[in-house]
Amino acid sequence: CDLNWRARTYSKVPASAAVARAVLGCPQEVFMVSVSSQGRFQRLDYVYLNAGIMPNPQLNLKALFSGLFSRKVIHIFSTAEGLLTQGDKVTADGLQEVFETNVFGHFILIQELAPLLCHGERPSQLIWTSSRNARRSNFCLEDIQHRGGQEPYSSSKYALDLLSVALNRNFNSQGLYSSVVCPGTMVTNMTCGILPPFVWTLLMPIIWLVRFFANAFTLTPYNGTEALVWLFHQKPESLNPLTKYLSATTGFGSNYVTTQKMDLDEDTAEKFYQNLLELEKHVRATIQKRDHQS
Repeated sequence: CDLNWRARTYSKVPASAAVARAVLGCPQEVFMVSVSSQGRFQRLDYVYLNAGIMPNPQLNLKALFSGLFSRKVIHIFSTAEGLLTQGDKVTADGLQEVFETNVFGHFILIQELAPLLCHGERPSQLIWTSSRNARRSNFCLEDIQHRGGQEPYSSSKYALDLLSVALNRNFNSQGLYSSVVCPGTMVTNMTCGILPPFVWTLLMPIIWLVRFFANAFTLTPYNGTEALVWLFHQKPESLNPLTKYLSATTGFGSNYVTTQKMDLDEDTAEKFYQNLLELEKHVRATIQKRDHQS
């Protein structure tokens, strides 16, 4: 869609927007902003869950060069499968930083905002920013924080896919629906941290050519929001909870939305959801004990 179409669309939507600032990697702040939101709003119709970190990304040069000469070259560069590793660390809360920021902080937020989301008057929608880099092979139910791996970003994005499915299973009956989006490969502050700026400049003409064969290279944040805007206009109850909605851009620069069935099963999603509930109880008790002592 073009800018004029989006402008016309938004001008017809009677809505208000507000900003609430919180560090999702700090559960205590998430609890506080949730309480504040419940005091400010009577209901929430849409929540876009977009925050994420990829600390200290390292490019696997061996995988990069081997991928250049493989039959899966388009797939590898569209998903970054095997190309990136990240450094991770343990936070003051005793949790892995990437998991806490990309997954757990969002989970707490949704749990706390449930009274505003499950209002019954009309369906509410959660829209998660996932990634084509979300890989089943990088997630383990016995290690949901990815303590023993080197690709915490991929693991966290796969965890979001699982969480979205579980939320649909547990909240659809209350009028809350969840969908997952992938914005495609964009040049942002996050991706610029992977390679030096001059390398991106050299690669850009090649990427533009590759886009005729791989629609995942949306390149700009504007193009990447195509699927997020498209979901805003859909009836949540008509969407498939096992489908990921992907922003795509043709070689000529036209944006559109495509779909992909997520590589997961609902039993694993439910087990993961129960694990998060237990972790939330533990973290909440720890924070209450800490506040009481202070």
